[in-house]
Amino acid sequence: MTESTVHALLAKLPPLREEIGKIIVGQQQVLDEVLVALLAGGHALLEGVPGLAKTLLVRTLAAATDLPFRRIQFTPDLMPTDILGTEVLEEDHGTGHRSFKFNQGPIFASLVLADEINRTPPKTQAALLEAMQEGHVTYAGQEHALPKPFFLLATQNPIEQSGTYPLPEAQLDRFLLYIRIGYPTEQEELAVLSGTTGTARAEVKPVLGGEDIRQLQQLVRQVSLSPELLDFVNRLVRATRPATSPVKFIQEYGRWGAGPRAGQALILCAKARALLQGRFAATLDDIRTLAPPVLRHRVLLNFNAEAENITPDDAVAELLKAVPV
Repeated sequence: MTESTVHALLAKLPPLREEIGKIIVGQQQVLDEVLVALLAGGHALLEGVPGLAKTLLVRTLAAATDLPFRRIQFTPDLMPTDILGTEVLEEDHGTGHRSFKFNQGPIFASLVLADEINRTPPKTQAALLEAMQEGHVTYAGQEHALPKPFFLLATQNPIEQSGTYPLPEAQLDRFLLYIRIGYPTEQEELAVLSGTTGTARAEVKPVLGGEDIRQLQQLVRQVSLSPELLDFVNRLVRATRPATSPVKFIQEYGRWGAGPRAGQALILCAKARALLQGRFAATLDDIRTLAPPVLRHRVLLNFNAEAENITPDDAVAELLKAVPV
């Protein structure tokens, strides 16, 4: 990749933000984390109450990146074949020969929105595991490759428990980032009300293509990270494990810690954030900023923590204070 190619790719990132900003008001941190997950080559889980534009954000990202986009609405009666696809028996009318043909499901797209993923049973949720981890789907003993890039964004509503199925820890770990969306500020909400209740409609133009994203994902891995920061990430992740953690808070409230995949995710995300800001070296600030979305779904707390209303974000904050740089 030549220097001119690199600069041309990086020059497309600010316009990408501008195009998304035509529709999405505020939520800059959420947008940054979604773009970090995209450039790092992982998947993201978006959690927020209804009406915070989770689905709209993903649709706008699809329009601004010119990627093949599919939305899957998860419901209690959704089956794995509704996601992956199924085989149908076809007959050649000329020869009378019959054969099975695999009809691809909606998972075969570069950008997939798994809307309200916690509304479907674990059997159907698990249909996404192989696709998320391996980049292909196995059906009837045959592997079917997914498009590249492949980026899955799932949403879930945290306030309803009736008719929902919490994602198991093994599947949560497949998500690179667990992104929480909060309410907008007063001025942002006023801008939303003003811009969405009139006749004017903004048009989003595609800025990045699939090949651009593949090249950016390769470029992310070339961003440098100092040995000292690599050691800090390693110690930070190891400190999440109660049995061996030197942090008293984790010893008291931790039930299960993060695995090596968390360290890989934190490093890749730090590099992606650096690239988004036009830097070719990740910093301590990148690691500290991305530690909560990387670790909040990988640090499990015990009953004592629940009784005292201690959250995984509290645990990550304590870890960042306690682990020396």
